[in-house]
Amino acid sequence: MKPLYEPTEGLLPVDTSYCAGCGHGVAHKIIMSCIEEKGRLGDTIGVSPIGCSVVAHQFMNVEMCESAHGRAPAVATGIKRVHPNHLVFSYQGDGDLASIGVTEVVHAAVRGEKITTFFINNAIYGMTGGQMSPTTLIGQRSTTSIDGRKPEINGIPIRMSELLATIDGAAYIERVALNTPANIRKAKKAVMNALEVQEKGLGFSLVEFISTCPTNWGLTPVDSLKWAAENMIPYYPLGVFKDTRGDEK
Repeated sequence: MKPLYEPTEGLLPVDTSYCAGCGHGVAHKIIMSCIEEKGRLGDTIGVSPIGCSVVAHQFMNVEMCESAHGRAPAVATGIKRVHPNHLVFSYQGDGDLASIGVTEVVHAAVRGEKITTFFINNAIYGMTGGQMSPTTLIGQRSTTSIDGRKPEINGIPIRMSELLATIDGAAYIERVALNTPANIRKAKKAVMNALEVQEKGLGFSLVEFISTCPTNWGLTPVDSLKWAAENMIPYYPLGVFKDTRGDEK
């Protein structure tokens, strides 16, 4: 009898340490399943910086390297240039990628680095105390915006996928969500596409995952999924923002 479910060899056989309802575990499963299906577990290197992603090496069954906060694209660039035939990815949260490391990811795209970035956007600094991040929504409360984010004080939440899609060196940019089974299936397809872009050497690729942070949002896991659907996805619309695969010579 064919089993209905088998764990991916891309994940180590341990329990994750993420909070209940956190999207990191789902994102890990998607990414590592894709790498396993491509037969690339033995020649993949991941880079995770500070943040909740700092423990990714404890769960992902590939070679992993940690970087300083926000510097994962720079570290991944160096690794890819030394090992051009390896799959190289960075795995980053919104406080890391869209704030502390925004210069790194923008210039990795400008240079057309042949790496893939997986961007977990849960609109909050997770590990460091629930502070407002660049993607925190207008009116959303955090430990540094206790009355809600105000545009006249804090500015407008940044849409990183739309920004990166304007850069010539970016070859594939897509935003997906982890809130429903249907969206999770679409997320896996996006990861496969992004890795294909890297394998073909077309340039920089990024998949942004709209995820949840029940602990810092102050919601139950179930309510956080509803909140993401009702609040995050309308502001951060899902879809492909750039795909140059059709432009191959």
